[in-house]
Amino acid sequence: MTLGHAHGGPDATAGTDSVVVRDVAKTFATKTGDVSALEGIDLTVAEGEFVALIGPSGCGKSTLLRLIADLDSPTSGTIEVFGKPAHRARRDQDYGIAFQQAGLLPWRTVAANIALPLELHGVAAAERKARVAELAELVGLTDFADRHPDQLSGGMQQRVAIARALAERPRLLLMDEPFGALDEMTRERMQTELSRIAAETGAAVVFVTHSIPEAVFLSDRVVVMSPRPGRITEVIETGFGKDTARDEALREVPAFFDRVTSVREALHGTPVPTSGREER
Repeated sequence: MTLGHAHGGPDATAGTDSVVVRDVAKTFATKTGDVSALEGIDLTVAEGEFVALIGPSGCGKSTLLRLIADLDSPTSGTIEVFGKPAHRARRDQDYGIAFQQAGLLPWRTVAANIALPLELHGVAAAERKARVAELAELVGLTDFADRHPDQLSGGMQQRVAIARALAERPRLLLMDEPFGALDEMTRERMQTELSRIAAETGAAVVFVTHSIPEAVFLSDRVVVMSPRPGRITEVIETGFGKDTARDEALREVPAFFDRVTSVREALHGTPVPTSGREER
């Protein structure tokens, strides 16, 4: 298998939406009866689009991400990734995935952790080495390639996890609160890094978060979900196009505060006083 094959799989079609979720519901059986986690979910993510999922704890954000990743199956409805059923997209390596915990193998170096997916899929050693070097540079860890995870900060460990998720050049990244365990300063630096990486790779991203500013800073669209059973109650476009620099200056502009307020209103279902913020 070549690295090019992994870049969206052999049947990936240019112009196809990254993710199409149609009327999806998910019910879990428990000892006390069935629990409805998701109901009536309709969502389309375009190629190269960054979409954040936000909502109260237990609203099904992570469940929806797992359904897209084919780590679980919907009770009803359909999910397609690049025009294929989710299970086919998983087999074709069409997406990379990163969780809150980096999940690195402690006995492997940074380079060896990044290389793991390539090893598992039989990529030749020379090609593997070149790809790992490319990814280490992309996430700013070239000088740490020979270190082990316990020698890295939390933010650096997450960068390794992102590099590993990108190893087979997926056109879609699925991310479940990848910065949730980081301190605020590191988290903001990682947001800027992720925005740059997404722009450079052209990958679409579906990103689960509890942080309203994080969702607004990173996303083209913020998808707001209701308490369980999770439904999509509102979709807010941030209005920050591909030409907008996602840097510290963005956090200080009135439009950023305005979008944060819009998402907060959508989450809480009540208007926030307008004093001190840009009128919409």
